[in-house]
Amino acid sequence: MAFSEELRELAQRISNWGRWGADDQRGTGNLLTPEAARRGAESVVDGTAIPLALPLLGEGKGVQIGQPAGRLNAVLTFTTMNERDPMAPGIWTGCDDQLTMSTSAGTHMDALSHVAYDGLLYNGRSTDTIGAASGATWCGAEQLRPISTRAILVDVPRTLEIEFMDPGQPVTGAVLDAAMERARVTPEPGDVLLVRTGDVRHYLNGDRRRYAVGKDWKLPGIGVSCVDWFASHDVAGVFTDTYSHEVFPPETGNWDDLLAVHLLCLRDLGLMQGQNWNLEELADHCDAHPDRPATAQLTAVPEPLVGATSTPVAPVALR
Repeated sequence: MAFSEELRELAQRISNWGRWGADDQRGTGNLLTPEAARRGAESVVDGTAIPLALPLLGEGKGVQIGQPAGRLNAVLTFTTMNERDPMAPGIWTGCDDQLTMSTSAGTHMDALSHVAYDGLLYNGRSTDTIGAASGATWCGAEQLRPISTRAILVDVPRTLEIEFMDPGQPVTGAVLDAAMERARVTPEPGDVLLVRTGDVRHYLNGDRRRYAVGKDWKLPGIGVSCVDWFASHDVAGVFTDTYSHEVFPPETGNWDDLLAVHLLCLRDLGLMQGQNWNLEELADHCDAHPDRPATAQLTAVPEPLVGATSTPVAPVALR
C-alpha cells in the first residue's frame, strides 16, 4: 500500500495510537462511556423501536453477489428436524440448525483488524498477529464494545434534497455539517453517526448488483474529508447503508488510495464502523417528526466471534 503523501499526513494527524495506552484494542470504543449511554437514553421520546438490520438471506437473495470473491450469504442447514426426544418419546419433537456465512454477509461491524497497511494494524501491531489457525489475536471482533449511546441520523438525501446519492458521489465534511444542522443536534464525544445515502434502496427493491457493485463500478459513500471530521468530533462509530462504506472509486483519483477511508478509520483512528445497515425506517420516522432532533438511543451488540475481523450485528434504534 503506497498512500499518497497527503493521506499519510492525514493519518499522522488523526492517529489515536497510544491515546488509551499501548495495549489498547478498543479504539473509539473507549468513548462509549456511561455519560454517552445516559445521553442516548435521554434522547428517547416515545419508545418506538426500529430495527436496523437487513434479513439474513441465502444465495440469490442475500447482499453478497461474489464481489469480493469468497463472501458467502447465509446458508441455513437443519441438523435435526421434528425429531422425538429418545428420553421422552411421543411427548415432544424439536429442531436444530446450523448457519454457514461470511461474517460480513449482512449487517455487520468491522473489527479493527479488518484492514492494515505498511504491515501494521491499529496501535502499531504487526499483521503477523493474524493467523489462519489463530485468527486475529490482536483487535479481533471480541474486542468490539457493545454500543449503547446516542445515534445521530445523517440523512444525506434529505439534506441535499435528492432521492438517493449518485454513483461515485462522496459524503463530505461539509455535508456532515449541513446534516447536523438539519438534524438539529450538536455531536458530542461518544455519539455515533448513522449515515444514510439511500443506496440500500437498490437492494430492498431487488437490484442486488446495483447495490453491491454500483453503476459502472461506482458507489456512493464516505469521502476522505469526513475522516478529519470524525476525529475532531470524537465520534465513537460510523455506520452506513452502503455495501462499500466509502465512495468508490477513490475520490483522489489515485488507485494507491483505494479503501483510504477503511484504512484511515480502522487502522489509524481506531474507529468502530459497519456496513449494510438499513436506515430507511429510521429516516422515515425522523422525517415524520420534524419537531424532534434526528437522534435515537442505539443498542448494538456485536457477536463476540473470537479472532474474527468482522462480525454480525442486529442493531436497534429507540426513538
